[in-house]
Amino acid sequence: MPITIKSSREIELMTEAGRILETVHNELAKALHPGMTTLEIDRLGEELIRSYGCEPSFLNYNGYPASICVSVNEEVVHGIPSPHRFIREGDIVSLDAGVIYKGYHSDAARTYGIGHISKEAQRLIDVTRECFFEGIKYAKEGNHLFDISAAIGRYATERGYGVVRDLCGHGIGTQMHEAPEIPNYSQGRKGPLLKAGMTLAIEPMINAGTWEVSWLDDDWTVVTKDHSLSAHYENTVLVTEEGAVILSLSGYGKRDGDGQI
Repeated sequence: MPITIKSSREIELMTEAGRILETVHNELAKALHPGMTTLEIDRLGEELIRSYGCEPSFLNYNGYPASICVSVNEEVVHGIPSPHRFIREGDIVSLDAGVIYKGYHSDAARTYGIGHISKEAQRLIDVTRECFFEGIKYAKEGNHLFDISAAIGRYATERGYGVVRDLCGHGIGTQMHEAPEIPNYSQGRKGPLLKAGMTLAIEPMINAGTWEVSWLDDDWTVVTKDHSLSAHYENTVLVTEEGAVILSLSGYGKRDGDGQI
């Protein structure tokens, strides 16, 4: 499948999809509190997405049963919301969400600390976010795709963290998953040449321990093999001649709510 170059009209639609998704994430961040169930998070997320005239990208995608992936502590991604799973003081919670606006997708993830969290947990959240920004320094026409991958992996491993290898970022547009796949570690080769108009979902998934992961019996929830904490940070990014434009994060020079609630 070729990598698509978006037209100016498509970029306008994806920009609006990204703006709406950022708003949804910000509202979810405000709502998180100890004692909340992961199903409550999902229901609020779906309600917010639909209130902006969008559809949730994830609901029924390849059979996934919810609108928001809610992953707690050692869960890396794709946690299935449950009325029996409560978030607690000291947990870290990753929320991955997508919206469809007039046929175009935006995809973004954040990891939040619930109440008072350990310094180690906060550092993991911070480094995961920083990995993303290291990577997008290379999201510019004329660079190569795996420049992004290598920068993310290098930043994490130099700080002693495990970089998940079994999952990756992706292109995005009229489909949630388009070409290309975007690993979060060095590939030992350049990969495709980046061109203005490409739209990418770049998403470091970083573990406090080993990079290795396992799947639970539900065939969705991915967990760290050593049960260490994991964090996730993702945005939908537009490649331009000057550099990356983040469609799902405005004013990205400042902190955007990551960290403690």
